[in-house]
Amino acid sequence: MTDKDRAMPPLVALAGALGSAAVVRWAYRTAKRINHELEEARLARVVQRAEPGEVRTLRRDPATGAYRPG
Repeated sequence: MTDKDRAMPPLVALAGALGSAAVVRWAYRTAKRINHELEEARLARVVQRAEPGEVRTLRRDPATGAYRPG
């Protein structure tokens, strides 16, 4: 019997499949967690910028016609 004729032992194949599944699950959960954290950070910045008391509007200066913060 040569090495080509031998099949992979079932235990090794099962261990490889379970290990692969564990790595895929870990990567999926990590990507999901990171995306959730990034979304929270993005929403916090949007809320922080949207406060109406801090937003300054531009008003037209009648003398020069230029727009200036008012």
